[in-house]
Amino acid sequence: MTHTASTTVDLDQLLASAHDLALAGRWERALGLLDTADCADPDGRARLALAGAEVALLSDWFAGTDLTAARADRAEKEAPGAGWDLGFIRLRHDYRRQLLRAGVFHPGPEGKDPEALAGIRRSAHALRDSAPDEVRRGWASMYLGLVVENLFAERAAAPAHYEDALRAGDAGDGDELLTREALRHLGDHAHDAGDHERAVECWERATALGARAGLVPGVLAQQLLLAVLARDAGDEAGARALAREVARWAEAIGADRLHAQTTGFLHGVDPTAVPEPETDA
Repeated sequence: MTHTASTTVDLDQLLASAHDLALAGRWERALGLLDTADCADPDGRARLALAGAEVALLSDWFAGTDLTAARADRAEKEAPGAGWDLGFIRLRHDYRRQLLRAGVFHPGPEGKDPEALAGIRRSAHALRDSAPDEVRRGWASMYLGLVVENLFAERAAAPAHYEDALRAGDAGDGDELLTREALRHLGDHAHDAGDHERAVECWERATALGARAGLVPGVLAQQLLLAVLARDAGDEAGARALAREVARWAEAIGADRLHAQTTGFLHGVDPTAVPEPETDA
């Protein structure tokens, strides 16, 4: 015999719990929690659907699933013209689809539809200019930087956008995850410029912020970058020890792309290096 039970919970608490589960890499559990919620209020149903699309995006990025498009469409149906937040989910989804091929990092415009790339860039600009608050504007600036750097190969133009994002994240009512994201990429630029001290400063602070937010796969990704710095400093034993633990954790939580990156690092591949352009054989 199957028994069912229902209870009343505060919607804000439920959404926060699903968010925390998703940050911790428990994407299926987060989606299950959201999907079992029954909300009579149309605004509540829209918030649940939007939260599901956010969780799906994290799952797609770290676990290689393909959930975001359907979840975003569901959110659109629950809240037609859902506005800025849904537009930002779609922007990140489109960015990811252009950046990764079969889960492999494939930056730059080569081999991609120029109009599709231009549309993503226009969306990023529009979201930045229409953001309803400074934190959202900072997130849009962050992704505008990622788009110009990773889809258009305009690397020198990106740090200014990351600095805008950092200022928004560090503001009084800012967002530590936004700060973490900006520091992650500013550290990458410092690393490439040979500024080891600045890279360490950015990446160590980003790691701590991710840990405080409970962003388990993000912290592991940052630990891999710290392993890169250890290798750069000549501490190969320390770099490999850290990377082995990152690989073990990434495999355990199903973060397949990160696990592949870390395994590559253990075989001598620099995960911060831009891949060589493809050539015809």
